[in-house]
Amino acid sequence: MTLVTTRIEDGIAQVRLSRPEKLNALTLDTLTELVATARGLRRDRTLRAVVIAGDGDSFCSGLDIAATMKQPRRIAAAFVPAPWRGTNLFQEACWAWRRVPVPVIAAVHGHCYGGGLQIALAADFRYATPDSRWSVLEGKWGIIPDMTGVRSLTEVVGLDVAKRLTMTAEEVSGSEAARLGLVSDLHDDPIGAATAFAGRLAGRSPDAIAAAKRLFDGAVTSSARRTFARERREQLRLLLLRRNTKIVQRAAMTRSAPEFRPRGS
Repeated sequence: MTLVTTRIEDGIAQVRLSRPEKLNALTLDTLTELVATARGLRRDRTLRAVVIAGDGDSFCSGLDIAATMKQPRRIAAAFVPAPWRGTNLFQEACWAWRRVPVPVIAAVHGHCYGGGLQIALAADFRYATPDSRWSVLEGKWGIIPDMTGVRSLTEVVGLDVAKRLTMTAEEVSGSEAARLGLVSDLHDDPIGAATAFAGRLAGRSPDAIAAAKRLFDGAVTSSARRTFARERREQLRLLLLRRNTKIVQRAAMTRSAPEFRPRGS
C-alpha cells in the first residue's frame, strides 16, 4: 500500500498523504515513505517546488497511536538517530523537507494535529482553509512534540505562543492559526493557491531560490558573523558559477521569459 504519493508536473511535485480512511493518521510506514519521498525529490535538479497535502477530508490527524504501539520494537528502532544526520525516523519525516532545496508548501484542510502539524511546520510556507483545525495534540496524551516541532514552533510563532500551544494542546481554527503565525495565508482552495504560488516561484532562478532557502534556514541558529560569511559565499557562487544567474539577467535585460537549466549542485 502506498501511503505517500507523488506526481510531478511542470517541475512542481504534488505530494499527498494517502490514508484518507484514517484521516491520514501517521504510521511508521508513512514516516518511512515521507523520508524516502523527500530524499528522492532532493536529488531531482529539475524540481522547482513541492506542494504537500492530504487526500480526503484532512491534511493529517497526527500519529496513529493504536497502530504504532502494536510495534514496540519498531518504535524503539525508530527513536535511534542516524549519527550522520542527527535525526531519528520521527524527526527526519519532517526535517527531510527542510533538506529539499526547493520551496515546500503545505496545503492544509481539515485536521492538522500533532505530527501532521509538525510536517506542515517543516514546509517553507503553509496555506490553509479558514476552517481547518490545528493543534499541538501531543499534550492531550501527556507527551511533547518530538518530530522537530519544538524547533519549528519556536521559529514560526515565538517562544511564548509555542509554549502555550504545547502546554494546553488547544485547538485553533485556520483563521486563528494565521493570526498566531502558524499559517502563511488563508485560501478556500489551499492546493490551488499553493500550486499557483509554486508556479510563481518557478519563474525565478532555481539556484537563487535554493541559496535563499539555505541562508534563511541557517540564519535562525547562526551568529550574525557566520550568516554574513554564508551570504558572501552564496553570492559568489551565484555570480561566478551558476548559469541560471546569467540566464535570468539576460532575460531581464531583453524582457523575455527565462529558460532555466537544472539547478546547480
